[in-house]
Amino acid sequence: MSQATADLYDEHGDSLQVATPMFKSFGGKKIFSGAISTVKCHEDNSFVRAALEQAGNDKVLIVDGGGSLRCALLGDMLAELGIKNGWSGIIVYGCIRDSTAISQMDIGVKSLNTNPKKSVKKDIGERDVPVTFAGVNFIPGHYLYADEDGFVVSEKNLS
Repeated sequence: MSQATADLYDEHGDSLQVATPMFKSFGGKKIFSGAISTVKCHEDNSFVRAALEQAGNDKVLIVDGGGSLRCALLGDMLAELGIKNGWSGIIVYGCIRDSTAISQMDIGVKSLNTNPKKSVKKDIGERDVPVTFAGVNFIPGHYLYADEDGFVVSEKNLS
């Protein structure tokens, strides 16, 4: 992505959805973008792992963890898996762990906060379904653009 989110907003205005500013940036890659893929889960990151095991093709994985702060849905091993399989970034509506390690990795990661507790593994969740949080509807196949100012979502590719 060559344009900042503020510049994208100035150019495309109301055709973009702008996320409510509640996310912290943790990944080593501060600017990232890509087509959206989603996981919906609650305190169980089985579907997050399954998604990151697949080829990312520069997509952004949106993890709707319901905003739970009780455990982490992403850690350094899953972030490394995302890098290995070509994901551009991961947005977690919930917590991550291993934030110091993730800050050194070449992947964009934003989440609400950190928590050292790992999630359960019961293989419960949904994949590539529309999810909504932070005032944004995340539709698989739409596009997300992120930088230090936050992130915006577009129905079409703006690159």
